[in-house]
Amino acid sequence: MSERVVLIRHRDDPADDRVASYFRARNIEPEIRRPFNGDDLGPVDGTVAASVVYGGPFNVFDSDKHPFLNDEHRWIEGCLANDVPLLGICQGAQSIAYVLGAEVGPKPGEPYEFGYYRIEPTEAGRDILPGPLYLAQSHYHEFQIPDGGERLAGSEGFANQAMRYGTRTYAFQFHAEVTRTGFRRWQEAPWANFGKPGAQAREEQDVLGAQHDQAQHDWFMGFLDRLFGEV
Repeated sequence: MSERVVLIRHRDDPADDRVASYFRARNIEPEIRRPFNGDDLGPVDGTVAASVVYGGPFNVFDSDKHPFLNDEHRWIEGCLANDVPLLGICQGAQSIAYVLGAEVGPKPGEPYEFGYYRIEPTEAGRDILPGPLYLAQSHYHEFQIPDGGERLAGSEGFANQAMRYGTRTYAFQFHAEVTRTGFRRWQEAPWANFGKPGAQAREEQDVLGAQHDQAQHDWFMGFLDRLFGEV
């Protein structure tokens, strides 16, 4: 019987994001795994009902440097093979694309998105994102669309912001899962990318976050219900 919701995280920060809150509100305690910290993922068997692979600081193609990435890539392959509902966020999205054979890496000039940026749906993406929305971002790598993938949304600086593969696998470059509290932690972290090309100043981030966080929350919760509502 499918009963496990496995969340794969790449930092030691609190699991107080919208994905974890979504499942807990439905009396499902997610199983949080941190392979970068030594956690073993095991097989994707019949007990796995859903999975989310979060963002993080690791290059998805650096498996020689970070061997745990091989375990994550194997996990993604298992979810795809077993039709397990799967969401990849930022690094997790890049891992899905990479596993499916697409290129991942920085754009020429290494522009960043750090802040809240306007995301525009494609025609194919309007079934999940009816119109433009400002969403939280923190990245400078971009995934390309693999064969069989469907591009769903883009921003002014990064064309590939959302992808669907099949009917149960989604890859989001943006961070709709992060709350205002979580984003403030990012702003205050040593790795905060202020001053990088394309990154917003903190004042702009705070204004845009206050304006758009509720809409981000409402949309993302609806999307999670669409993808994971049967869990």
